[in-house]
Amino acid sequence: MIADWNSWRGRLRAASVALGAPLAALFALPAWAEYGLNMTRGVTSISREVYDLHMIIFWICVVIGVLVFGVMFYSVFAHRRSRHPKPADFHENTALEIAWTAIPFVILIAMAIPATKTLVDMEDASEADMTVQVTGYQWRWQYEYLDEDISFFSNLDAASRDAITGDPSSVDNYLLEVDNRLVLPVGKRVRFLITAADVIHAWWVPALGWKQDAVPGFINDAWATIDEPGIYRGQCAELCGRDHGFMPVVVEALSEEDYAAWVAEQQAAAEAAANSADREWSQDELMERGEKVYKTYCIACHQADGKGIPGAFPSMVGSPIVTGPIEGHIDVVMNGMPGTAMQAFAKQLNDVDIAAVVSFERNSFGNEAGDYAQPRDIAAKRQ
Repeated sequence: MIADWNSWRGRLRAASVALGAPLAALFALPAWAEYGLNMTRGVTSISREVYDLHMIIFWICVVIGVLVFGVMFYSVFAHRRSRHPKPADFHENTALEIAWTAIPFVILIAMAIPATKTLVDMEDASEADMTVQVTGYQWRWQYEYLDEDISFFSNLDAASRDAITGDPSSVDNYLLEVDNRLVLPVGKRVRFLITAADVIHAWWVPALGWKQDAVPGFINDAWATIDEPGIYRGQCAELCGRDHGFMPVVVEALSEEDYAAWVAEQQAAAEAAANSADREWSQDELMERGEKVYKTYCIACHQADGKGIPGAFPSMVGSPIVTGPIEGHIDVVMNGMPGTAMQAFAKQLNDVDIAAVVSFERNSFGNEAGDYAQPRDIAAKRQ
């Protein structure tokens, strides 16, 4: 059998190569995902409550299954036709009917008590030490520390994105790494306010013990107190569009001292970014930074070569928007284009990044507009 399967597998592999990429998926070999037998215990009190509740219900179900199927198998064996050619003739048994009604009722009540306690604990996000707002975008997360005046976007790491069309095995944590992690202190009760800016997403980190939908126009909340320093990974758990699978979540828990140092570093970086918007940027600086911004925010739709995806995302090569007046190009990047998948980036990117990516697009992919935007142009546009 193994030899036959290996033979067929080789034939399927050869067929996929011969027929080309469009039909290769039809003959693709099975891909083995991580194999586990239980839930994640997690690193928060809620995740442990959920795990313990799961185990209680699991063993109750195991006992019920053993008893029910045991009675069934015993009945089939003990009352088989060879032993009892003439079946018993009876109609009802009041005591048994009361028993099999009362016992499940008691079991359900016994299960409902700990389940209700856990659900109540999960919903109680009060008395938080800090609050983080999580906003889902296609296809990235924005984190805003409401008590620290820190805000940034978290995108799929460049190494994972490059490996999508290359060799995924060469990248650690493929599709589960980001450029900016959500950093939190251990031992602090963190309240999460979760929403979305475009379509429905779902923010999910298994180690925290819960998953919460991110719905446009609504704010859902949750909370967590992480007990152990470490890195905890998750993903968007709602089918949110073409790049849904490229929208990971990475939480890094630090000690209070390390977290305080990280906060100071972020605040200093934000101040430096604000100061950099006031100066004149050179052409080389704009092009270098613009390429990084493009690879982070634009490459998913418009592709690395700027040619887009025919019928879905337009090409930037020779585009009338990209090669036309620079004011119109800036307007599209900042405000999007109604009726299309082109997002508004005015709230996602700062003045320097918008000026840089506009300058890069106008002078790359064979485009030779020859002009460049400055951060002050973007600041004026915002006003």
